[in-house]
Amino acid sequence: MEIEITRIDQPKAKPDESNLGFGTIFTDHMFTMDYTEGKGWHDARITPYSAFDMNPATMVLHYGQTIFEGLKAYRKEDGSVQLFRPRDNFARLNRSAKALCLPEIDEEEAMEALMTLLEMEKEWVPSAPGTSLYIRPFTIAMDPYIGLKSSPKVRFMIILSPVGAYYPEGFNPVKIWVSPEHVRAVRGGLGAAKTAANYAASLYATEIAQQEGYTQVLWLDGVERKYVEEVGSMNIFFVIDDEVVTPELSGSILAGITRDSVLKLAAHQGKKVAEKRIAIDDVFKAHEEGRLQEVFGSGTAAVISPVGMVKFGDREITVGDGGAGPVASNLFTDLMDIQYGRNEDPMEWIVPVK
Repeated sequence: MEIEITRIDQPKAKPDESNLGFGTIFTDHMFTMDYTEGKGWHDARITPYSAFDMNPATMVLHYGQTIFEGLKAYRKEDGSVQLFRPRDNFARLNRSAKALCLPEIDEEEAMEALMTLLEMEKEWVPSAPGTSLYIRPFTIAMDPYIGLKSSPKVRFMIILSPVGAYYPEGFNPVKIWVSPEHVRAVRGGLGAAKTAANYAASLYATEIAQQEGYTQVLWLDGVERKYVEEVGSMNIFFVIDDEVVTPELSGSILAGITRDSVLKLAAHQGKKVAEKRIAIDDVFKAHEEGRLQEVFGSGTAAVISPVGMVKFGDREITVGDGGAGPVASNLFTDLMDIQYGRNEDPMEWIVPVK
C-alpha cells in the first residue's frame, strides 16, 4: 500500500506524563484512507492531526453508521515500543463492519498503516509507569445524503493519544449498579459490534448510576432482564467456587480482546474457567452462601478493574473484603507485565514496533 506522508511543520510539545488523563491529548499526525463504492479504498495518507470538513448532511451524523476500535502501544524498559494483539482488533473491526454495512479493510494493510504512523510518532509513547499510547482506529459513513441507506462513501482513520490510567483512582475496586429498567442491547442487534450506538445507549443509565455513587452500570439481557451481560466499558468476570466465570458470547456482548486474554491466561495459569449464562440472582445467592470470591471487569482501557460493591434493586453486596482479590490482582500484574515487556509472552500476543 502506498501511503502519502505530509509532516507537520511545528511538532507540538510533549505533555507532562504525570498528568495525561485519558483521551484529551493527541499526537502530531493521523492516518486517513477513503472508500468509494466501485473504486474501493484509496488515497491512503498520513497528515498533521487536524479537524476536517464535514457536510451537515453527512450520513454518519444522522444514521450512526460508524465503528471503532481501541488498543495500545506500550513503552518497554529498554525504550522500545510494542503492541498487544493488534491484528485481533482489526479482525474485530471487520466483524463490526459487517454488522453496520460498512466496507471491510485489508487487515494487513491496516497493520501497515498503523506501523507507519507509530514509527513517525514513537516519541509520543510515554514511559511513566502505567502510561501508554492509546490507538483509536475508526470508520465513518461520509456520503452527504439524508436518506437511510448504506453509505457509498466511507472514511477510515487512526488517531493516537498518550494516556494515563483510565480510572483516576487506579487499581482500586469500583462500585457497579445493576440497572433494573434499562437495557443496552439485545441478541440479533448491535451488541456484539463496537459501534457508537451501543455506547450512546448506555449514557442515560450510566448517569443515573453515577448520581447514586456508582462508577458504571452492569447490564442485564434485554429480553428476560435476568442474565448478566457486561459493564459499560468492560466485560465482567466472577470468581465463584475458585472458577473464573464470564457471560458467554450471545450476540449482544462485545467479544473483548482483554476478555479473551483473561480467559486464556487464567487457563494457562491452571485456573478453572467457564463461559456461560449467569443470572444476577445466582450471583447474589453465591454471595449469600459465601461462594462469590471476586468480581472484576476487563477492557483495553483499564485492563483489569476489580469490583468491590454491586447493587441491584434494594440489595447491595460487598465482594470479599471490598478490596482487590488475588485472581484479579494476579491477572492484572501478569497482563501488564506482558504488555510492557517485563515478562515473557507465552501466548505470542506481542507485536514489536520497529
